[in-house]
Amino acid sequence: MIGELLTSQPEIALFASLAIGYFIGSFRIGPIQLGGVCGTLIVALLLGQTGARIAPDLKNIAFALFIFALGFTGGPQFFANIGRGWRYGLLSVVEIVSVLALIMIAVTVMRLDAGTAAGLLAGAATESAVIGTASEAIAKLGFGDAETVRLQANIVTAYSVSYLFGLITIVLFTSQFAPLLLRVNLREEAERVWRKLGGEGSFGEGQRAAAPALVGRAFFVGAAAGATIQAFEQQYGFNLTVERVRRNGANVPAEPQLTLAPNDVVLLAGRREAIVAAASSLGDEVSGADFGLVIAEKVDAVLTRRDLHGRTIAQVREQATPENGRGVYIAAVTRLETTVPALPGTELNRGDVLTLVGAKADVERGAKRLGYILVATQKTDFVYLALGVLVGMAIGHLGGRVGGVSVALGTGGGCLLSGLMFGWIRSRYPLIGSLPSAAAQILKDFGLATFIAAVGLSAGPDAIKLVREYGLALPVAGILMVLVPGLLSLWIGRMFLKLEAPMLLGAIAGQQCSTPAISALVGVTGNSTPVIGYTITYALSNILLPLMGPVVVGLAGKFH
Repeated sequence: MIGELLTSQPEIALFASLAIGYFIGSFRIGPIQLGGVCGTLIVALLLGQTGARIAPDLKNIAFALFIFALGFTGGPQFFANIGRGWRYGLLSVVEIVSVLALIMIAVTVMRLDAGTAAGLLAGAATESAVIGTASEAIAKLGFGDAETVRLQANIVTAYSVSYLFGLITIVLFTSQFAPLLLRVNLREEAERVWRKLGGEGSFGEGQRAAAPALVGRAFFVGAAAGATIQAFEQQYGFNLTVERVRRNGANVPAEPQLTLAPNDVVLLAGRREAIVAAASSLGDEVSGADFGLVIAEKVDAVLTRRDLHGRTIAQVREQATPENGRGVYIAAVTRLETTVPALPGTELNRGDVLTLVGAKADVERGAKRLGYILVATQKTDFVYLALGVLVGMAIGHLGGRVGGVSVALGTGGGCLLSGLMFGWIRSRYPLIGSLPSAAAQILKDFGLATFIAAVGLSAGPDAIKLVREYGLALPVAGILMVLVPGLLSLWIGRMFLKLEAPMLLGAIAGQQCSTPAISALVGVTGNSTPVIGYTITYALSNILLPLMGPVVVGLAGKFH
């Protein structure tokens, strides 16, 4: 009865896979959480035994939207980190080269077909997008319909088997085993790095400091009397600003050249540590109520200046002239939708979203000097979106033979490259191509989940056969494909690149595109320093690994 219903109305099977799969994926055992995509795949494989199928057109459209949005959101960071982020980017190269070598060894030793090899790559590297790019590559090999369906089903089954073991391995390796190999106390190391970057405390994900980093306080002028406002602010590295001056009961314009007088009341705003240090040269603190309502503006600005890429927040402030930098403070840094600690020693990348705080005129001036203001909008430019997908489909028809191996990008690879290009253009010309982050996230989440559910339903009947054929070999191979690149990156990152342990382990989690691993790392370290390394390798691997899908299919087809 249920089988007939699902066969006649496959949309029920689709949404049942999404609902039950995301419910299962929400459960957490320690640091391990399957996630909605893997949960959806497991449920779809089970429901696929009933014969329910989703139309291929829906599957292709969903994947095209997902992969384009993936490239679009990652484009600015991807291009920003090519070359200048080479120390971390090298670890993504280690990941790509080592997993390709291991896949070819597995193909030779285990006699894997192209579908199983690609699924092993997708699962062990926890990169679901490989399923789509590899599936399209298999469809272009010229096999009959039955053989094509079988190989595509093997991708999904190998992915589902190796994903769980790859996920557990990367989480445990980065958060537990690697610190033992490095012989470091990860929490103490993270605390040391946090302070080295200019942080005062150690605050983990979801935690907030009881004393905020940016504050406003009012004082009587004491020993600072006789100094100009500019000289006073310069004394503390322009990390504080005299926003208001009250003299003899009346407000006086707080011009940089104004000389402070005894018994003036000044309202200071800026970084807490600077204001605390300045308090000793001032008089008693007062409530500041006499100044009336003081409004601090907060805007998000996208950093586009090439000369500021790789510079720390402190260096950016030092480089700015007093006129341009006065009253502007970076309260937060967002990179690839992940919050990076906004400490004086934090390096900035082009494409970062900087949350600026200060008076309205100051933050608007600062945003223009750094890049452009990210205007909050809920409208999507569908002309730009549709054109980007069309260009991606056109690029996907490109292909050829490399060293005797047939390689075709397909719609997935084409839309990924198109998304990169269109995302980069959007970052340079912000007046065109609006795709709000919430809309992009919906395209990524729903597009991937729908695609995964569709391929899971079609792969259901063949899943058990593959598991019986290879048994424990696939899980073991999945574990090795995490450990070997992880150990290589750990050795190279520590011995040659001299990376700090928290950033290095974050980078290893990023090269594996593992969000659970970085979450576990942040929990172990007690602060978000690992995120600094994670965002760079994640941006690179998230683009490079899906492009390896057709490569693995081509190589496996030749060697097998």
